[in-house]
Parts: sequence; C-alpha cells; structure tokens
Amino acid sequence: MKKLRVGIIGVGSISHEHIQAYQKHPNVELVAFCDINDEQLAKMSALYGVTETYATKEEMLTNAAIDAVSICVWNSMHAECAIAALNAGKHVLCEKPMATTVEEAKAMEVAAEKNNKLLMIGFVRRFGNDTNILMEFKENDFFGELYYGKATYLRRHGNPEGWFGDKSRSGGGPLIDLGVHVIDLLTYVLGQPKPVSVYGVTFQKLFNRPDVKDKQGYISSTPGEIICDVEDLASAMIRFENGAVLSIETSFSLNVKDDEQKIELFGTKGGASLNPSLELHTEMNGYMSDIQLKMPTALSMDGLFFNEISHFVECVLEDKPCLSPASEGVMITEIIEAIYKSAETGHEVIL
Repeated sequence: MKKLRVGIIGVGSISHEHIQAYQKHPNVELVAFCDINDEQLAKMSALYGVTETYATKEEMLTNAAIDAVSICVWNSMHAECAIAALNAGKHVLCEKPMATTVEEAKAMEVAAEKNNKLLMIGFVRRFGNDTNILMEFKENDFFGELYYGKATYLRRHGNPEGWFGDKSRSGGGPLIDLGVHVIDLLTYVLGQPKPVSVYGVTFQKLFNRPDVKDKQGYISSTPGEIICDVEDLASAMIRFENGAVLSIETSFSLNVKDDEQKIELFGTKGGASLNPSLELHTEMNGYMSDIQLKMPTALSMDGLFFNEISHFVECVLEDKPCLSPASEGVMITEIIEAIYKSAETGHEVIL
C-alpha cells in the first residue's frame, strides 16, 4: 500500500500525540514539521528525527512533498491553516476545536468541498474503547430512548497558561478547550441530533491562581507566557430537536475537592456512567441493578490518538467514510459559540 506522506503544522504540546501515532503507523511517512517558534521547531526536529522543517505554512505547503497535514496550532489559526492546506491540495486532520467561530468553521468546510479533500476534525474521544462499548450497547437497545446526559470536566488548578489563557488565540477557556470534548462525545453517542437552543453561563473569578504553589493540572509548551482573560468555569444546558438535553460543567480553576471527568447518560431502559470506569445502570428481574464491566480505565487517553490517526489514514488511503467529518465539527462550533453568546447576554440562544 502507498504510504501517506504527512506534515505537521504546529509542533507544540498536542503535536506529540499526532507525531508518535504517525510514526507508529506502517502506512505513514512523517516528512516535515512547521512552526513559527524556531526554538520549539528545532527541539521537536531533534527529538523525532524529522529534519525537513519550515518557518511558515506557506513554505511547507509549497515545498514539502506531502499528501496530508495535521494542524496542531493554537485555536485562532485553525481555520487559516486548514484552508491554506486544503487549497494546496492536502488532506487535513485539524485538532479540536474546529475553529473559534461558526463563520470560520463553515469556510473550512467549503474549502474541503471545493478542493475535494478530506477535512477531519480531531474529536479524539470518539475513538476510545469506552465510546465503542457505549455505542454497542446503544445499538443493541440497552438504553432505550436516550433523553438526558451530564458531563463534568473539572480542574481545580489547571489553567495551562501560554496561549490557552489568551482569548485572542484560544477563543475561550475550559469550554472551548475541555468542554468541546464532552459536548462532542455526548452528542455523538446521542446520534448527532440537531441542537435547537442553549443556555450558558461563564465565570471569571479565580483566573490562573498565580499564588497557588501546587502542581498545575496541565501546562502549555510555553508556560512562562502568562495571560489570563478567559473564563475559569463554564456551565451550559443544550436542548435538541428530538427532546434530548445535555448538561455540561467545565473548569480550569474551581474550588472543588478533586479534578473530575465524569460522563452520565440516561435512557428509558438503562443508563451509563464513566467515572472513570464504565458502569451500566438498569433493572433486572424487578431489581435495580448496576453492571461493572471488566475493562481498562474508560477515560484513559491511552491509544485514542493512534486510533484517530489510523482512521484518518484509512479514510485517505482506502476512501473509508470519516467518523469525524467537518459537518459535525461545524455543529459543535455552533453549540460552543451559542453558549458564549448566552453567557454574554444572560439569555437563552435559539439555534
């Protein structure tokens, strides 16, 4: 089989996951790196043995013999880099969030369609073993009608600093960085129903806790750059056309006892919780019953990126249908943009 020749645009923290997954894949040749930070570019080139490096995306897209790119830059540059790559005839895997505005997301989708190239969005949680198991139970009608979901993705002291706290580059705080994961996962399991309204609130009370000495939950590749004009807590309720509702809470900084990643789904026949292992809740022989599955930690990120990268490669080389297409990225962007608008106005936003 022909090898897919890949370049990476943006070699900061998240790019490690993409690079390592590509290097493990037998049908990929990792060709080139691109980054505007010369020091980071040299560091990553030496670490991974990729010697073809470029200071600008234009140089790489013109000169590198590549078929596809992973876009791992800060959020505000996703659209610009993706559109440039698509117009250069490259397939694109773009990290989440798809874009910082719906207008940008739709422009990306149009560029992919115009150039007849794949634009896949990096909703990595779709590729977890826990998600596959949930989908199996759903397809076998374990849940009945799924009508309510809850997700909490909370960090007590987890503002990454760097560009993550700079709204001009990130587009927002924990909602667009962490909440996007669980909003996408829950809507994916629900079957992508059409969102019709959102009500959201955001708070900026604790900022990045500069005086706290404890270890941070996550650190940017440029932690010395301390900007913090994003929310530190967001909460939202999302209502869908089919009557289903999702409730979301996510934070960088919050006076909670422990960091928390918990997902719950509720149906007419059964429910499920990931906290972090997967449990199922139902009734059997007239008794309330809980089922503990024997499986690895459900919310572990181990293997997720390799599964995601492998799917991207298969979609390009074997023309397989994409499980994370641009159209669904646009929908998630619409939800996130509406939550921020609702938080700003204090009113429900109708989609």
